Amino acid sequence: MNLTQLVLASHNGGKLKELQAMLGDSVTLRSVSEFSLVEPEETGLSFVENAILKARNAARLSGLPALADDSGLAVDFLGGAPGIYSARYADGQGDAANNAKLLEALKDVPDEQRGAQFVCVLALVRHADDPLPILCEGLWHGRILHAASGEHGFGYDPLFWVPERNCSSAELGPTEKNQLSHRARAMVLLRQRLGLQ
Repeated sequence: MNLTQLVLASHNGGKLKELQAMLGDSVTLRSVSEFSLVEPEETGLSFVENAILKARNAARLSGLPALADDSGLAVDFLGGAPGIYSARYADGQGDAANNAKLLEALKDVPDEQRGAQFVCVLALVRHADDPLPILCEGLWHGRILHAASGEHGFGYDPLFWVPERNCSSAELGPTEKNQLSHRARAMVLLRQRLGLQ
């Protein structure tokens, strides 16, 4: 597939910058906010469904091929929660409230039962009705700490222990995080599918 321009189904400038850096210079990412400020309702029951829904919406609005990312945190002890509801786990009250709710849900749970993974599904559609979206999944395995640690990142990063670095995700610098993260792992697969080296 020869793509020079993609619209990213996100209004998040940080995510646009991060994904553009991972994609490289051969493909230009544009934000869907250039075409509309309305967010589609995420009615899917999985990361895959929501990523496809967002990609189709962005392609429809822009007339361009579209890339969407749906990601979140899945905690083993909680049966995969917060999952697709990660960003609004504490009823949309933000990262601090989400982290506090997660810590409360895992109160008294021992380390060996605090396994978790960040999940990212990237969906790329050539057009809004593309019958064959490209789907790439990245998982980043770790566990949930008992208290926040670190100043970098966002979301659940301060609670996510990265065993291969012996620190939390929020203690990693952006460059290192972008090499290890769930989003980075999904992007490696997408670059392969698109023939980008």
